[in-house]
Amino acid sequence: MIANEEENRPSDLAALRAAGLEVLVTEVRTLEQAFSELERVLVRGCGLARPGWLDAAEGAWADVPAGGPARHAVVPVWRRPWMVLGRDTFAGDVLARLGVRHLYSAHPERYPRIPIQELTAGEADLVVLPDEPYRFTADDGPEAFPGLPAALVSGRHFTWYGPSLAEAPAVLTAALSAAR
Repeated sequence: MIANEEENRPSDLAALRAAGLEVLVTEVRTLEQAFSELERVLVRGCGLARPGWLDAAEGAWADVPAGGPARHAVVPVWRRPWMVLGRDTFAGDVLARLGVRHLYSAHPERYPRIPIQELTAGEADLVVLPDEPYRFTADDGPEAFPGLPAALVSGRHFTWYGPSLAEAPAVLTAALSAAR
């Protein structure tokens, strides 16, 4: 059985183990961890050949130029209540590699609840709105951040680690660049 430390409750993992099941738990908070965990699960855990898309994804991210002009973003992941990216998240690492610093990266919580008044009063020059876990759209999200350019991004490319990582740098860069 495969589980993820962020998506599965410890009590559920304990119950599975108590039932005699072996549970492989992944932890992914950075791009490097995504690549190593995918290798561990697919190749070492499942005995599969290393997939070509994993090599393509590592190559795509290796080609992302370091640095660049830093943008400062607020990154909601939920609405009602407003929740944002906080510290130590995979999506935060992805953004950092693309030259975007999210404003709550040092918050003690990984997904803090922040009042909208605080989100709109900060030093952000961009709002990044993924289509998951909450489905932000052009009609649901940008209006809450008047005066800020909004980048609507694919959650598949922003928060998932898997085959979509191969095209994620290009897809996300295009979405972030369009929000000027």
